[in-house]
Amino acid sequence: MTDVKVETNQNPQVIFSWVAPLRAYKKRSTGVLRFYIALALLLSLIVVFFGDKILVMPILAIIFLFYVLTITPPPSVTNKITKFGVETAGNAYRFDFLSYFYFVEKFDYHVLVLVSHEPYSYHIYLVIKDIDIKQKVTKLLSDYLIYQEHPHKTLTDKMTEWLTKLMPSEKDFIQEVKPVSAGKEPMKSL
Repeated sequence: MTDVKVETNQNPQVIFSWVAPLRAYKKRSTGVLRFYIALALLLSLIVVFFGDKILVMPILAIIFLFYVLTITPPPSVTNKITKFGVETAGNAYRFDFLSYFYFVEKFDYHVLVLVSHEPYSYHIYLVIKDIDIKQKVTKLLSDYLIYQEHPHKTLTDKMTEWLTKLMPSEKDFIQEVKPVSAGKEPMKSL
């Protein structure tokens, strides 16, 4: 469960704070990992077959990154909303640097996305586990930033969503075994 604490005596500039994982995380089964390893090996063999052996290294690096991010749970960090901006993981972002915010659903979490002004458009992602905290954060940040319910999606966002839809889910690897009730024979097909 997410720990919520409002700091009163520590720092009078902190309006609200909560503890949450650094990134959205969902433990994957070994079937998903095996799929990605098999896909990487297949791509590596195709690349080697065409003679571009140097391209094997980025493929293996991406698989290693995926493996590490899948196996290692993220640490918990304290996120703070202050009178001047947002603090998370030791970094402070002033409200005059930020432009707007919105929420996305990732795994079983609500992820707060803070976007900076153009031309940089940095994105800061904060995990929120509880709907009550989401409502409180929305109310507090709405006083300082623009809230977008349906944000404009860039080409990169659209490509990321499309690739995410192609990835197999846990349901694809879970095999259901239906027990046969005692005393009844399963029906035989003709």
